Amino acid sequence: MKEECGVAGIILPGDRPQSNTVAFKLYYALYALQHRGQESTGIMVYDGMSAKSIKGMGLVPDVYNKDSLGRLIGNVGVGHVRYSTTGGSKIENCQPFILNFKGGTVAIAHNGNLVNAKVLKDELECEGRIFISDSDTEVIGHLLVKELIKYEPIESIRNVMRKLVGSYSLVIHVDGILYAVRDPFGFKPLCFGEVDGGYAVVSESVALDTLNGTLIRDVRPGEVIVFDSKGFESHQVGSELHPAHCVFEFIYFARPDSVIDGKLVYKVRENIGRELSREHQVEADVVSPVPDSGITSAIGYARESGTKYLEGLMKNRYIGRTFILPGQEMRETAVRLKMNAIQDNVKGKRVVLVDDSIVRGTTSRRIIDMVRRAGASEIHARVGSPAIIAPCYLGIDMATRQELIASYKTVKEVESLINADSLGYLSIDGLMRALECDKNDMCVGCLTGEYPVEIPGENCRKKQTRLDDFNNPKSF
Repeated sequence: MKEECGVAGIILPGDRPQSNTVAFKLYYALYALQHRGQESTGIMVYDGMSAKSIKGMGLVPDVYNKDSLGRLIGNVGVGHVRYSTTGGSKIENCQPFILNFKGGTVAIAHNGNLVNAKVLKDELECEGRIFISDSDTEVIGHLLVKELIKYEPIESIRNVMRKLVGSYSLVIHVDGILYAVRDPFGFKPLCFGEVDGGYAVVSESVALDTLNGTLIRDVRPGEVIVFDSKGFESHQVGSELHPAHCVFEFIYFARPDSVIDGKLVYKVRENIGRELSREHQVEADVVSPVPDSGITSAIGYARESGTKYLEGLMKNRYIGRTFILPGQEMRETAVRLKMNAIQDNVKGKRVVLVDDSIVRGTTSRRIIDMVRRAGASEIHARVGSPAIIAPCYLGIDMATRQELIASYKTVKEVESLINADSLGYLSIDGLMRALECDKNDMCVGCLTGEYPVEIPGENCRKKQTRLDDFNNPKSF
């Protein structure tokens, strides 16, 4: 699995329109959100007359420098870090998207994935609109500009939301005003807080912490919040559906120190480890995580089981997540370069190895083989998510159904393939206990094959999410 995207928007008091403070604050916010996307990044700042931006492929510290950020003057701006879900990895898809029209300037940063993007794009192209990218974010931008020519911003955003099916957390700038938008299911996280006398909207609360800001709350599903230099105003424009928050934000994507929808991610992951221990106890000498995403769950497992926590693997944190080399031998070298076994900690020991998920199974096999070569006598794989049996259509770049090992193999077959002495997945009920919520409040489509929105060829949880209301314009 690959990360999604991270969005940020900042507006400061209007008495500082000639300052570059917003640009630097966006830089630090995006740096804090770097784990959500490493392909490309962009920052736009509005100076009251025009929008200036910097975009580039690569990591935040590689794209920006002090001189370039110093030229972005203004008191409001939008930023983005990207991993592609819809649209390829190229500069044309780098966000935020900026569109100029006769009524002003629009900039959009988007985290999520539209199920009906192609249909909407085809309709817009039939009207003569020209696209420079293959990203669904540009589709949203064209829809919004089309509405802004006729209506005020809130009504325009409401009209666009009526047409979108899928996940979207948006930060939008329109002529000096900042808007935060979250889809009616609240798939992707979005929160806001007070920063330096103004406001910041970000994907995760850790970005507010980095800015020495104060978290106010999450943006509610179906809510649009308007920020200007004096304050903010809330508009509940979508019908209040059952939420369907992405469960993998808590399992894997978000930083452990983030608070998402009122839940500290670290606590959820520790609870996941405790539930794993209760469901899949085994006699062992040490509990060891697959770093970094398995660390917190391994701590919870060790505390619940009373087994010693000891790191058996060490990660090389200077290797990027997208490090790829051709050929089997080179791929094995890449795994060893990214991670190395601590032989003295596992030799002759029965090891519980805790990871966040198993997708294809190939990486799990390589890691387990590495720990075996280091001398472990037994390896018991424990997975902090239920088995992934179906693709994600709502913002996670996940394998196809044919590539998902759990979609066509039993637990015993997966256990054999990854070369573990035993394998235990967390149950869906156990995951919900860790989250302290009901299954109907989460999107678990990749775990059940039932999705909160209609996707061609897939099952839909219509009754549980009142999808008919979502697709009914009268509900907006």
